[in-house]
Amino acid sequence: MGRTELDVINIKILRELQADGRMTNVELADRVGISAPPCLRRVRKLEEAGIIEGYHAMLNSPKLGFDLVAFCMVGLKHQSEGNLKAFAAATTQWPLVRQAWMVSGDSDFLLHCVAENLTHFQDFVIEVLTANEHVDTVRTMLTIRQVKKLGLVEV
Repeated sequence: MGRTELDVINIKILRELQADGRMTNVELADRVGISAPPCLRRVRKLEEAGIIEGYHAMLNSPKLGFDLVAFCMVGLKHQSEGNLKAFAAATTQWPLVRQAWMVSGDSDFLLHCVAENLTHFQDFVIEVLTANEHVDTVRTMLTIRQVKKLGLVEV
């Protein structure tokens, strides 16, 4: 099931769940204008198709003691498939890296990092990231404040 196969009701379901994934099926059905049983069938079909990947709580990082958000642009020494895969696998082992993308342009990877403070972030960059055998360059950007936070996809 791709975007072209989504009807108006499925799109409404996705929008509502992206805004509030905790609502009951009855509430969701009411919001999208159908009864509960077909709504549940549609949600399950969207899950089975992989369009809905899961449900997550959005946490307030600073309230949990994670005050620093940064982005790292990482260039590898060599862009062979093996090196790209090895570095991508390494990112899964680093709890400080919350999201990672392989990118085109001046860098090979863009890492979204969340740390307790600047010292923890600096330690990660120096002792882990730049120490990785595949890494050639690292450019970091510390954030000032988040000004927009939406679901990842506009449907």
